[in-house]
Amino acid sequence: MQGIRGAITVENDNREEIIEAVKKLLINILEANDITAEDIGAALFSATKDLSSVFPAFAARQLPNWDLVPLFDAQQLYVENSMEKCIRVLLLVNTDKTQKEIKHIYLGRASQLRPDIAKA
Repeated sequence: MQGIRGAITVENDNREEIIEAVKKLLINILEANDITAEDIGAALFSATKDLSSVFPAFAARQLPNWDLVPLFDAQQLYVENSMEKCIRVLLLVNTDKTQKEIKHIYLGRASQLRPDIAKA
């Protein structure tokens, strides 16, 4: 099992915008790592405190075959002057890939979080 990280930012606390952003992030992660929903053991999401219109897990459930993936949402720990309007995810994935082969995906302003590993 490997962990795959990702994050994306939105401009507004808007239900549709958040849903589309989460779906975009997850699709990018799946494609970049050549995995499917069936490979995912669990997905852990966090959102900054300024995002409250929809759970990121709700957006994930809109994707094909995500209905059986265990999902969990949490509020990101608030740190003064940290990135706003950001959704993060940790996927626990059944894969034979090594940690060096995993592609972590950071989109939008979230690419600033981990410029050392960001794949935009």
